Amino acid sequence: MGSSGGIQIPNRLPLLLSHEGVLLPGSTVRFSVDSPRNMQLVSQRLLKGTSLKSTIIGVIPNTRDPGQDIDDLPALHKIGTAGVAVQVVGSNWPKPHYTLLITGLCRFSVTSLLKERPFVLAEVEQLDKLEQYMTPSTHSVSAEDGELGELSQRFYQAAVQLLGMLDMSVPVVAKFRRLLDSLPRETLPDVVASMIRTSNKEKLQVLDAVSLEERFKKALPLLNKQIEGLKLLQKTRKINPDNEKRLTFLLGRRMFPGRQFNLEDEDEDEDGDDTASLERKVHNANMPDAALKVCRKELKRLKKMPQSMPEYALTRNYLDLMVELPWSKSTKDCLDIRAARTLLDNDHYAMDKLKKRVVEYLAVRQLKTSLKGPILCFVGPPGVGKTSVGRSVARTLGREFHRIALGGVCDQSDIRGHRRTYVGSMPGRIINGLKTVGVNNPVFLLDEVDKLGKSLQGDPAAALLEVLDPEQNHSFTDHYLNVAFDLSQVLFIATANTTATIPPALLDRMEVLQVPGYTQEEKVEIAHRHLIPNQLEQHGLTPQQLHIPQDTTQAIISSYTREAGVRSLERKIGAICRAVAVKVAEGQRLAKTNTVTENSTQHKDKAAPPEMPIVIDHIALKDILGQPLFELEVSERLTLPGVALGLAWTPLGGEIMFVEASRTEGEGQLTLTGQLGDVMKESAHLAISWLRANAKTYQITNMVGGSDPLEGTDIHLHFPAGAVTKDGPSAGVTIVTCLASLFSGRLVRSDVAMTGEITLRGLVLPVGGIKDKVLAAHRAGVRRVILPKRNEKDLEELPANVRADLDFVMAANLDEVLNASIDGGFPGPSGSLTHSQLTSKL
Repeated sequence: MGSSGGIQIPNRLPLLLSHEGVLLPGSTVRFSVDSPRNMQLVSQRLLKGTSLKSTIIGVIPNTRDPGQDIDDLPALHKIGTAGVAVQVVGSNWPKPHYTLLITGLCRFSVTSLLKERPFVLAEVEQLDKLEQYMTPSTHSVSAEDGELGELSQRFYQAAVQLLGMLDMSVPVVAKFRRLLDSLPRETLPDVVASMIRTSNKEKLQVLDAVSLEERFKKALPLLNKQIEGLKLLQKTRKINPDNEKRLTFLLGRRMFPGRQFNLEDEDEDEDGDDTASLERKVHNANMPDAALKVCRKELKRLKKMPQSMPEYALTRNYLDLMVELPWSKSTKDCLDIRAARTLLDNDHYAMDKLKKRVVEYLAVRQLKTSLKGPILCFVGPPGVGKTSVGRSVARTLGREFHRIALGGVCDQSDIRGHRRTYVGSMPGRIINGLKTVGVNNPVFLLDEVDKLGKSLQGDPAAALLEVLDPEQNHSFTDHYLNVAFDLSQVLFIATANTTATIPPALLDRMEVLQVPGYTQEEKVEIAHRHLIPNQLEQHGLTPQQLHIPQDTTQAIISSYTREAGVRSLERKIGAICRAVAVKVAEGQRLAKTNTVTENSTQHKDKAAPPEMPIVIDHIALKDILGQPLFELEVSERLTLPGVALGLAWTPLGGEIMFVEASRTEGEGQLTLTGQLGDVMKESAHLAISWLRANAKTYQITNMVGGSDPLEGTDIHLHFPAGAVTKDGPSAGVTIVTCLASLFSGRLVRSDVAMTGEITLRGLVLPVGGIKDKVLAAHRAGVRRVILPKRNEKDLEELPANVRADLDFVMAANLDEVLNASIDGGFPGPSGSLTHSQLTSKL
């Protein structure tokens, strides 16, 4: 390799086409090799060659696609760097490739390509002296060399200034200091440009500078730019002490011969300090001792683990989560009770029970700060505002709010998380929610808790038992964390449409607050306070353009919606707003057109824009929403004997329910139709048995004149709306009244509705859902409601105006029911049965 003119590189060099970096003389860079030509070069020259000469290759920047063919010489960069491959490492994952560590020797220019396959071989001409990079010497550009000497002196001073801004105790900085003193001045532009943070484009400019003077001119601005950046960082050192660490890592740690000099990205060096910063975060997280012990153990494993191991990423993700969890971060509660009450009243009309409970919680919290978060469960029909009340509660308390939708969840891992041994494992929704809100005392809304599923992956309702138990959730253990987390300060609010599908063990842990449907008056108030302003805003209208009077709102509620909540009402108001928006838009267009025609010389009759505001009356309502969907048909249906009106509870609120009966000659069979459940079938059989037992008392006869109502008679009981499944213990009195009306030929009063279950002895038993049922009767225009005597306490929940509108009959036995419901009273010895019931047989 040597010659009389100094050390020379071979005239013919195999070329490594670099797509990812630029090698400068004097620097060491790691290259990844995976293209076919480069792979052939490594396997045929570097791996098979034994002499030093065979390890010298040319590295030439290639800016084209890796798989693109070389067609001619001008397609390649003209200047490259000859280098020695000091290390070759092969790997098959994720695909076959080699990793080369190459130290730059000197520049060369490509004169001609000799062959292109299996790898590129070119004839080259050396441009630099090789000795200056191979052996450090004291000779350098002298100050007498004019402009070149002045440039080299400025460059050297700038490098010394950069060095002075860094911490000399760091080994890499000390190494840089020694290189700066030992290397000749003419090598400094290449060495320094490879070490400081520069882009590939900037390195390419230094590589292309063949003359020494030009090289100094290209590299000096890069050095000055780095110094200015460091000055800015030093200014922020007082604000953020962590930046001091960053300053010491701006230079490469691998400055030894045969190792990498350049720093392509500052983040690479910060990764080296990764575990140190993670350790610092763990200690600053204020986690309990048990969690801290686990984190320290995982950190110790992480330090010993190579980054290429798949488990490294898993452990790192686990520690990141542990650091991000709010072990001790919390928000301060806003404990102004008056302000809270005002805020709740502004957000929600009615809902007195819910608002009272929130104010109670605030009051106790004010007296005792260590109160555990209660677990409330709002149960009520859809559209009454259960979820929005939860959001208002969070705003009232000044807490973070997080909603977890549980509808359809059928995997317990959604609640508790997966074990970390599984691929794709992650924490459950509770821990994820805490990470999202960043505090340990948020308001968690568990939406639709009654719609949890069950599958082979476990029962999520059972997994919620630990979360929703105030005595256990101070040490909730997620499978992913495997460390106890304190949930006792979280205020959990669950919502459900019915408690029937919630497992008893889960229901026992929650404080159930019933959220009944709204009365007509409450709906009108809600519409004018909230719904109409919201819909006007959403449709770009103003109160000056659209006015909906209260009479119209009442008509929408009674004739177009029949629901416990206000969702359908809001949709109908939205439909009105859309229809008015068309009129307003057309009116604006007409106004513009009329203005234009007025300015012209001729104009005839013009269409006038609509007068503002557009008032929606009953005629406009019918035009927009069509014919009424619901008519009050109660009086029309009760025109024949054998029809009675009952009251039923559904998850959507209360409903009225007709019961019809007919009889024909037959063999005494009872037929039931209308999709009835077992409970209602039993109620029908009970009613028949009671009537047969008391037929003489009430002078009931069959079709052939006998005292047994079923003798020679077939009875057919039908519950209309047969497509809807009906069940529940509240239809007994209605079936008895219907059959008594049929057997006696007397009409049931058209303004009476009833609910209650019966016994074989004729007692009326209490039932649930009284408020919803009475509101349904009130909506349907009923005037008299017959209820079980033991449900009298439930009337206190009813609004005063509903109680004033209705006549309540509290019945203890079926005598009283029949007397109140059959037109003109029912014949029979009134009071005799009651006396026998109250007399003890003991």
